[in-house]
Amino acid sequence: MSDALFLDRPADGTEDGAKWRQIVDGARKIFLSRGFDAASMGDIAKAAGVSKGTLYVYFKDKDELFAAIVRGECIMQADGVFDFDHADHDVEAVLLRHGKAFVAKFSDPGRMSTWRTVIAIAERMPDIGRKVYETGPAVGLAKLTAYLRAQVDAGVLAIEDCEVAAAQFIETCHATMFKPVLFNFAPAPTPERIDYVVGIAVRTFLAAYRAK
Repeated sequence: MSDALFLDRPADGTEDGAKWRQIVDGARKIFLSRGFDAASMGDIAKAAGVSKGTLYVYFKDKDELFAAIVRGECIMQADGVFDFDHADHDVEAVLLRHGKAFVAKFSDPGRMSTWRTVIAIAERMPDIGRKVYETGPAVGLAKLTAYLRAQVDAGVLAIEDCEVAAAQFIETCHATMFKPVLFNFAPAPTPERIDYVVGIAVRTFLAAYRAK
């Protein structure tokens, strides 16, 4: 599998764009309810309300279909959650705001189903896993790292390794919340729980890295 699988979608507002979205939405339902291996193009066509002939006009196989779903998730991961203003030196407020937004999006049950499917097929289809990581977690980590480095340069923070510090913060933000949802052990965290855990993460981070 190659990056060629991550095809550009037709423009919104066009007949092709509407049909593409209809097919992808149908495929998502099948993949998330049955898993990648058990899904068939016939099932997907039926769920999407199109003929198999129409389905194959847009996608040559279910690999391309799943890649389209993953691409959508990659785009949604960017959604402004990790867009930082380097000139904003109120680190506590910035980390609280972005940490809460990140956990709320990351722990959404619908999105979690896609993560499970990606994890299940990542060994056999490594390009899918690589693409998800490169366009999602890696981007968020890089943007937070750059923000922290700017705060170090401004004398607000004292951090030896900004990438490690950024990764530590991200991990502590979803501590006790991500894995229980991933393994279907618990429902998505409440806003109150997110506020509580992210608040601890921010206080811990600043205790370690605020410039003395």
